[in-house]
Amino acid sequence: MRGTVTAVSSNGEYSFTKPNRDSITLLAGLGVEGDVHAGVTVKHRSRVAQDPTQPNLRQVHLIHEELFAEVGAEGFKVVPGDLGENITTRGIDLLGLPVGTLLRIGDDAVLEVTGLRNPCLQIDTFQDGLLKQVVGRDEAGNLVRKTGIMSIVKEGGVVRPGDAIEAELPSGPHRPLERV
Repeated sequence: MRGTVTAVSSNGEYSFTKPNRDSITLLAGLGVEGDVHAGVTVKHRSRVAQDPTQPNLRQVHLIHEELFAEVGAEGFKVVPGDLGENITTRGIDLLGLPVGTLLRIGDDAVLEVTGLRNPCLQIDTFQDGLLKQVVGRDEAGNLVRKTGIMSIVKEGGVVRPGDAIEAELPSGPHRPLERV
């Protein structure tokens, strides 16, 4: 399974959106250099409030660009970085990947997929009604979260728009993504 990086974003301050960059540097075991969510332990405020010693399974947030067209058809304007992601992708089914998938990006970077991003109420603060578009139910009534996946950095490197992404599925039985 292959895809492409269409944008990279980071922010050194807590903010819902992240400005686009020419490149980001991924640091093994930490996340995006200079990003507020980088670190060995959790950095998301709600998680820190629960237990600040939890491991940071949300070092790098990836979201598929195809979601922007989907919500655009419903009248919402969303562009890379708007939903707080670090890496925007095209052509790879992020939501269909199992836990433990390795994403090789560009020349050096390797991410390990840890789970789904759990959409929060800040999405409606960003654009009223958007949360309902990015969370839904499948035919069986199961909750579907569409706002991307979370990962940890296994091998660091520079990531730029246009970089190739190659997914390496884990061996053994695959575990579906759950929220992290």
